Amino acid sequence: MSPHVLVLGGTTEARELAASLAARPGMRVTTSLAGRVSRPGALEGDVRVGGFGGAEGLAEWLRSQRVDAVVDATHPFAAGITANAARAAAATGVPAVVLRRPGWEPGPGDRWHSAASLAEAAALLPPLGHRVFLTTGRLGLAAFTRGPELHYLVRSVEPPEPPMPRHTEVLLARGPFTVEDETTLLREHRIDVVVTKDSGGSATAAKLTAARELGLPVVVVRRPPLPEGIRAAPDVPSVLARLGFETA
Repeated sequence: MSPHVLVLGGTTEARELAASLAARPGMRVTTSLAGRVSRPGALEGDVRVGGFGGAEGLAEWLRSQRVDAVVDATHPFAAGITANAARAAAATGVPAVVLRRPGWEPGPGDRWHSAASLAEAAALLPPLGHRVFLTTGRLGLAAFTRGPELHYLVRSVEPPEPPMPRHTEVLLARGPFTVEDETTLLREHRIDVVVTKDSGGSATAAKLTAARELGLPVVVVRRPPLPEGIRAAPDVPSVLARLGFETA
């Protein structure tokens, strides 16, 4: 029977992994998407959309579909999915790997402020600036509705979900973005502080370079910790090695 790998997707790395696995003779790969993006990019192999019904539902799916390995390649902040995948893998004995691109690191000239949550990020803002470039995604904006009223420019791929801050301008856009693009945006909107999640990768990192060059402070929300006993692989070749496949 062909080996079957389940990829919990939604990231660029998940798409790359699915393509690499699907190109191998006799390999079956299924990518699962949460369904939060209305027009996801094309994927190699089989695709399923929607949740599993928690860790128990995922465990049952792994059994019924005879999955041989599961790779969590979701967003670094999808903590609930990661926890469910770890529990389901432990319950079924299916090998599990977490694919996480390395996080960002501050460099010379960066004015970064670390926050453990969106609420903590919001609390840090008033002394830092009043015109905020908010790039934390379309969920969780309620955390910024409390405290002093600031002006927010919110950028996300899909329309953000309410409640949102009173003074909010929404910009729908998908990366990657260039440093020139980000510098122009920050200047045109008179931004004086940037808020982002530590998603890592290059697709949205240009805003950090632009903020550094403009001398702007950046509030960076730290990633949630991985479940106990789970280690992350930083890239597709590392995942393939852990699964016992040679890199093509």
